[in-house]
Amino acid sequence: MLFNLLQFAADWLDSVGLYRILQVLFQLEFRAFSATVLAFLFVTLLGKITIRRLIRMKIGDVPEFHQADINTLMANKENTPTMGGVLLIGSIVVTTLLLADIFNQYVHLMLAVLVFLGALGAADDWLKLTAARRSPGSRDGLYRWEKLLFQLGIGAVVGLYAWRLTGDSDAARSLTLPFIRTYLPGTEALTLVPSAIILGSGIYILLAALMIAGMTNAVNLADGLDGLAPGTVMIASFALMVLTYIAGSAAMAGHLLMPFVDGASELMVVAGAMAGACLGFLWFNCKPAQVFMGDTGALPLGGAIAAIAVIIRQEILILLIGGVFVMELASVILQVTWFRATGGRRIFKCTPIHHHFHLLGWSESQVVVRFWIVAVALAMVAMVTIKMR
Repeated sequence: MLFNLLQFAADWLDSVGLYRILQVLFQLEFRAFSATVLAFLFVTLLGKITIRRLIRMKIGDVPEFHQADINTLMANKENTPTMGGVLLIGSIVVTTLLLADIFNQYVHLMLAVLVFLGALGAADDWLKLTAARRSPGSRDGLYRWEKLLFQLGIGAVVGLYAWRLTGDSDAARSLTLPFIRTYLPGTEALTLVPSAIILGSGIYILLAALMIAGMTNAVNLADGLDGLAPGTVMIASFALMVLTYIAGSAAMAGHLLMPFVDGASELMVVAGAMAGACLGFLWFNCKPAQVFMGDTGALPLGGAIAAIAVIIRQEILILLIGGVFVMELASVILQVTWFRATGGRRIFKCTPIHHHFHLLGWSESQVVVRFWIVAVALAMVAMVTIKMR
């Protein structure tokens, strides 16, 4: 919004001597990193107020696992306020509105993802937290099929809208594979390689739906130890800042032989706001956590990561950057499949996999920090592969 106001009021600001000071808002990099700082400040300054409000509303979590050892380890988290995702998502939305180009349609799409998935997560959290106040036998949260249906539906809408925004750009609809060039090197114009796989609308939308449903659930599963989910989302968001910057620049995309998606550079501001908000949330979510993000925060954060990856055509690379989330989701799928196939045998002591390491004797802080280290290492590997085309 400030960027747009500067465009409209440029002449007046120049006449009063303010244009030279404010013209820095035309620089994408300045707005993106300012979004990181501003979102961080919003969360840290409003965190205590939000937590007190949640406590007054008695919105406290009661972690329950189907394993006595984990219940014992998690007993100290009982009645910790949850639904802190309201603060996270609110700060991202406000920061984006202030610093991004509000006429950019990709920004509109990201705001819709954050709001609708945030509403879905809030509905699930609220049903879980108020189940005891309602009549016996009332539902404890949304049913799994209901939540999945909403996630797939939102993902399909995102895919359809994003596909239409690509216009006639084949690169913005191409399937980007590891170590495979999108453009022919050494050409003045951005010429696609002959082997480029251009996705039709159906495959594009299906891929978007699966990515968003999968990543929302993966981030939600990672939100099980103090600081784990916001720390790993922050790392992934910083990596996405780099990728969106490249994707939105024809010169950079051509130089690195990656898809150019016109207008996607504004998503760097959204990714910056996500990183800053998660960094600020860590102040209150580090061990011992004063607040949990709940589904209210985990679902929109996961959806935003997946939506950005779909838009900039980096679905496969985001699986590497978000490898911790993939590992969490895969551990649950493997455990459930093996348990049913073998009549009760387990691969891991408990899933998601962070609980497996916790039961092996790692302290909660060790699990969280080591998973952060893995996330940073994976993000670095992903950045290296950009040049290996």
